[in-house]
Formats: sequence, structure tokens, C-alpha cells
Amino acid sequence: MTTKQLMDSFYQNHKDLSEYINSLPDEKFLHTANGKWTPGQQLAHVYLTLVPISQALGSKEYIQNKFGNIGRPTMSYNEVIETYKKGLATGGKAPEQFLPQNVPLSQREEFTDKLLTILGTIQQQVATYSEEELDTLVLPHPFLGKLSIREFFCLMSYHPTHHLEQTKKNLEM
Repeated sequence: MTTKQLMDSFYQNHKDLSEYINSLPDEKFLHTANGKWTPGQQLAHVYLTLVPISQALGSKEYIQNKFGNIGRPTMSYNEVIETYKKGLATGGKAPEQFLPQNVPLSQREEFTDKLLTILGTIQQQVATYSEEELDTLVLPHPFLGKLSIREFFCLMSYHPTHHLEQTKKNLEM
């Protein structure tokens, strides 16, 4: 997958999640069953996961000094997603900093706007990285460990589709 395709997918998948959640009637936006996150919380979680990524991408030097290089061949999109699914199946969970608070109706538009803004920022940041930097510089994932920036964006392209599926499944309950 080219960098352009990856970033287009990253953006579109986040936009699809946002549009779906924002199309829900108020009562479904607030729906929860069996302790699962509401659609609003799903949206907030996805946004919260992007904040540290954008902060880190602002400085290649920071990434290099703090996390270093991957030192192995880059995994394909499918390999990254399979690794993530295995991690979830073996108990991988979002750390506390990514757990969303309740999201009232009054914050629906705020989270949507923040999500779209950070997506644009991240796209601009990634555009400053070379193909080699995307394949060698590391960002840490909470339960997958060190991933190249490209691998991280494979995961972050899939992440909103995972939460869209969860949202739809939870609304069926």
C-alpha cells in the first residue's frame, strides 16, 4: 500500500466512523448495553488515540531519540491487523488515558470537529516524512510494542473500522 493510499484510507475510515455516529438519532448516540461504550464514547476514544500520535509526529528528532528505529522489515497491512486482532484476543485493552468519559449530546459536534481537525493535522505531518522514515522510525503501541510509523498508520487506518463495527454490534443489542 502506498503512503498516499494508506493516508487516504486513514482519513476516510475515520470520516466514515464520524459520519455514521453523527447520523444516529440522539437516543442511539447515547445507547449503551452490557457496559459497552456508547457511540459517542467510541468517537471520543478514537479521537483520544490520535492526540499522542499527532504530538509525536511533530518532531522527527523526538521520535528518533525517544523510540529509535525498528530494526526489522516492515510488516504488511494485513500482518499488522492480524497482530492487532491477536493482541485483542489475548486481552489487549486500551490504557486508561484512552478510555473515554461519558459523551453527552452537547459534545457530539465538539468531538467531531476535534477529530476532523486532528486528522488534517496528522495528514500534514505525515507528508513531511520520507518513505524511509515511515519504514524505520518507531512509535510505541500500548500492547503491540514498537511499530514503524507506516505500521502504526496501517493500524490506525483499521482502528476506526474496528470501532464502527463495535458500534453497530452494540446498537443491535
